[in-house]
Amino acid sequence: MPVWAGIALLAAVVPAAMFAQAGAAQPFVKPVQIEVDLNARSGPFPPIYAWFGYDEANYTTLPHGRELLRELHDLSPAPVYIRAHNLLTSGSGKPSLKVSSTNIYSEDASGHPHYNFKIIDGIFDAWRAAGVRPLVELGFMPRDLAARLPNRPGQPYQVYFPKSTISGASNNPPKSYARWEELVRVLTAHLVQRYGRAEVLQWYFEVWNEPDIPYWHSTPQNYFKLYDYTVAGVRAALPGARVGGPATTGPGSGKAYQFLREFLQHVAAGHSEATGGSIPLDFISFHAKGYPTFHNGEVTMGLNHELNDVNRGLSLVASLPRFRHLPVILSEADPEGCAACSSKTNPANGYRNGTLYPAYTAAAFKAILDLRKRDKVDVIGMLSWSFEFENTDYFDGFRSLATNGIDKPILNLFRMLGMMSGDRVRTSSSGEVPLDTLVHTGVRQSADVDALATRGTHSAEVLVWNYHDVNAPQPPAPASITVRGIPAGVHRVLLSYFRIDHTHSNAYTVWQAMGSPQPPDAKQYARLKAAGQLELLTSPKWLAVHDGKVEITTSLPHESVSLLRLHWE
Repeated sequence: MPVWAGIALLAAVVPAAMFAQAGAAQPFVKPVQIEVDLNARSGPFPPIYAWFGYDEANYTTLPHGRELLRELHDLSPAPVYIRAHNLLTSGSGKPSLKVSSTNIYSEDASGHPHYNFKIIDGIFDAWRAAGVRPLVELGFMPRDLAARLPNRPGQPYQVYFPKSTISGASNNPPKSYARWEELVRVLTAHLVQRYGRAEVLQWYFEVWNEPDIPYWHSTPQNYFKLYDYTVAGVRAALPGARVGGPATTGPGSGKAYQFLREFLQHVAAGHSEATGGSIPLDFISFHAKGYPTFHNGEVTMGLNHELNDVNRGLSLVASLPRFRHLPVILSEADPEGCAACSSKTNPANGYRNGTLYPAYTAAAFKAILDLRKRDKVDVIGMLSWSFEFENTDYFDGFRSLATNGIDKPILNLFRMLGMMSGDRVRTSSSGEVPLDTLVHTGVRQSADVDALATRGTHSAEVLVWNYHDVNAPQPPAPASITVRGIPAGVHRVLLSYFRIDHTHSNAYTVWQAMGSPQPPDAKQYARLKAAGQLELLTSPKWLAVHDGKVEITTSLPHESVSLLRLHWE
């Protein structure tokens, strides 16, 4: 008997012609067969999902920012790491789209440096209060330390969105690398004094952001020099601190790939411009981005672009024996590049409000784990550059985890991933798209109906998704999920079935059904807060175990994600 008797299959009642659109997934004729073998372990499940970041460091201390940080801490038993731009930028501390500031450094009329930790302490205190850990991105250049560039006369210090926020002097090199080193040393010493050596040794220190594009207004060689002086400053205050970089854009492009290669060659050469000795490098970081497009009212995602960045970057690291053992942090890994660009300015970004975003991310997550395994490179972080935007319109299409305190469907995917633990186990699916196809072309033919599974001592979790790059109407996929390897002597398991779809774990569709109120009233807001939480598809059920296995028959809606959690005593 099907476990989910009564779940209607849309394909049986909707004419197939409605779904025969160019480039869209075709209806499944027979159920997808998903097999999970709990005895086929492939090592501990790495919590690479537990990393998040944002441009606007000052959102950290605002009400919804603090609230979301606590939610991020609570979604995972693993440490959650936070990365933010503009930690060293001059300014009043007032947040704005894509820019922020801490005013940590200034010089008096005689050129003597002065340090002001008030704003930056508030940010780090909020992270500590929420129980998350910093990935300390050391950037950008304080106003009084920024070099004046002869090819940029009249250059402003900071430029505000929607103009190019990376065209100001805050992205210039320092006028004195020695003073920059001292700023980094003073900041690191302050953090150690305030939070304790043992605590700060658990953090990561990353040098700058995307120096291969105009986030850095100088040459690659001057970035390498900046790296040397930065890590010298960090290590002077905290020997053993974990330092790394170069946080380039995606190595899928030739320029970024070459920059990453030259940076690693610089480190391997072992001659620091700051110390004259070896160059510390404890982790390697780069970014990976997709490329969605919008045509005839439909969004088409570019999953292959993101995965190609990961593939080329990991292949480069794996090809260099000196570096292949180092941890890799994808310090931005997202469906596209601009979190602060709403769907009002770019209609393709409408995907961020609904279920396409979590379905995409689930498919990307497994593919990155598989690339990690294939290249034998230790990817420890897949950082989602997404947080929240305070006091903006509800569901404005920003790349964010929540909107005005209401959680979006994407956050529920990270909650699902946080419920997975123990060892990763083998899965197979008749509906999966092969890894090489995902990397080279994405999901442009049949949908990717696939699974990822883990096993603990008394439980197993199976994450299942139905994803396609083209966000066009499609019927659900009937699926049969067989879980084998349940321990001998266990005669029944408790199944908890969580779902993200059009009507579950989805505050966006509830808001639309309300008439898209701006803003919702108090009663509507309370309902939206509840709708933003992770929901069960149905009440938990006991399933009989036969020959060490259970079989679950279900229906997987288009662009949905499910988590099947089995528990036994």
